[in-house]
Amino acid sequence: MDIENEYGDAGALGGAEYAEFMELAAEEGFDPEEVAGDLAAAGHGPLPVLAVVGRPNVGKSTLVNRIIGRREAVVEDRPGVTRDRVTYEATWNGRRFKLVDTGGWEQDVLGIDASVAAQAEYAIEAADAVVFVVDSTVGATDTDEAVVRLLRKAGKPVVLAANKVDGPSGEADATALWNLGLGEPYPVSSLHGRGTGDLLDAILEALPEAPAQTFGEAVGGPRRVALIGRPNVGKSSLLNKVAGSERVVVNEIAGTTRDPVDELIELGGITWKFIDTAGIRRRVHLQEGADYYASLRTAAALEKAEVAVILIDGSETISVQDLRIITMAVEAGRAVVIAYNKWDQLDEERRYYLEREIEQDLVQVQWAPRVNVSALTGRHMEKLVPAIEAALAGWETRVPTGRLNAFLGEIVAAHPHPVRGGKQPRILFGTQAGTRPPRFVLFASGFLEAGYRRFIERRLREEFGFAGTPIQVSVRVREKRGRKK
Repeated sequence: MDIENEYGDAGALGGAEYAEFMELAAEEGFDPEEVAGDLAAAGHGPLPVLAVVGRPNVGKSTLVNRIIGRREAVVEDRPGVTRDRVTYEATWNGRRFKLVDTGGWEQDVLGIDASVAAQAEYAIEAADAVVFVVDSTVGATDTDEAVVRLLRKAGKPVVLAANKVDGPSGEADATALWNLGLGEPYPVSSLHGRGTGDLLDAILEALPEAPAQTFGEAVGGPRRVALIGRPNVGKSSLLNKVAGSERVVVNEIAGTTRDPVDELIELGGITWKFIDTAGIRRRVHLQEGADYYASLRTAAALEKAEVAVILIDGSETISVQDLRIITMAVEAGRAVVIAYNKWDQLDEERRYYLEREIEQDLVQVQWAPRVNVSALTGRHMEKLVPAIEAALAGWETRVPTGRLNAFLGEIVAAHPHPVRGGKQPRILFGTQAGTRPPRFVLFASGFLEAGYRRFIERRLREEFGFAGTPIQVSVRVREKRGRKK
C-alpha cells in the first residue's frame, strides 16, 4: 500500500492522528496490520550503496542472492549471465543498504562485453563501498589485477571476498589473495553461505551509516513504471532514451536484458522509477536457464509497478505474445499504456494494417492510452508522460457512493437485465470497494450474466472515465431469507 499517494502526506502521525489515520484506512478496506507495518517500516533519506564487482563467473550474483536472502538475481553456471547493474535492498544486523549486482568486468573487450564492463564501472563510481569477488580456486588473474587498479583509481572502500571456499582446505587459497594489496580476504562460499556473516560485518564497517528507521515520516516516493514486452522490441533503448544516457546494455541480440533494472529518471519535470525488464517469451516452461528465471523476474517487476508501459513493435504484426503480455498486465491490476515502437520506420501501408490489427485484436484494452514512439530517435517521447499520468489518474479514480448509485439506478431503469427463467435480476445498490485498480461490488437480487456485467463496465467508463485502468466488477447476490411462521 502506498500511503502517501493514497491519503496524502502521512508524516508525523501520533496519538489521535494515528488512530484517525488507521480508522480511515480500515474504512477504505485496507488491512490495519498491513497499514501499520507500512508506516513502521518507512525510512527516510538515501540508503548507502554497495557494488558487487569482479570478473565473469566468480559468483557475484550467487553472493547477492545469499545476502538478500532469496533467489532474485539470475544465476546460471556459465559466464556472462548478468549484464546490467541491478539494485536490490538488503538488511544486516538492523542496518539497510542497497546492493548493486553487476556484470563481469573484463579488459580490452568489444561489443556487448564492453557495454557490460562499462555498467560495472558506473556502479563502482556511484557506490559508497565495493565488494570485490575473486574465485579463490583459480587465484588472482590478470583481469583481477586490472580490477584492483580500477578500484584504487576510484578510491572507494573495498571489501575482498574470496569466493568458493567450501571448507577449511580452501582457506589457504584465500590467504594467497593478500597479494592483491586490498587487505584481508574474507573466505566465503556464496553457494553454501559459509563465512558470509563475517563478510557482512566487514561490509557494514565499510559503508556509511544508514538512515535510522523512523515512524511517521512521509512515505511513497516516485511512481513505478514497468517497461514490458516481448524480446527485442526496444525496451532498453526506450529506457536509455528517456534517461538521456546509456543506462542499460543494448544489443541487436534478442534477450540482452535478464534482470529487472530500476532507474530513477526525471521526465516531464517529474521523477519516475522506470523498471526495464527482460522480454517475455512465448512459453515459460520451454525456456532454459537464465531466460526462464528472467521471465519470473519480469512478472515480479510487474507486480512491483503501478503502471505498465507495454512496448509493441509496430513494424511487425501484433503477435500472440503481445496479447499475452497485455493480459498479464491487466490481470495484475496495473494501469496500462501501450506504446507502439519504431513508428518512424512504418510506411503508409503498414500503418493502415496496424490500425486494423489494433481494432481487431486489442478491443479488450481500448481504454488504454496509446503512444506512437521511436525509442531510437526519441520521436513523441514527450507524449509518454501525459499518457502515464492519465493511466495513473484513472487507476486511482474513486466514485462517491451516492453518485454511483444514482448512475446505477438510471441504468437499471433504462436498460434492465434480460428476463431469464421467468425472473429478472435487479441491481439493488453498489459501492466502490477500492482503487488501484478501481473495484466495484454490485449487490443484486439475482445472478447477473457476464454480458450484462460487461455492459455495466462499459457504461462506467463512459460516465466516469477510468482511462488506462482495468476495472473489476464483482456481484453479490442477496441471500433468500426464510419466511417467518
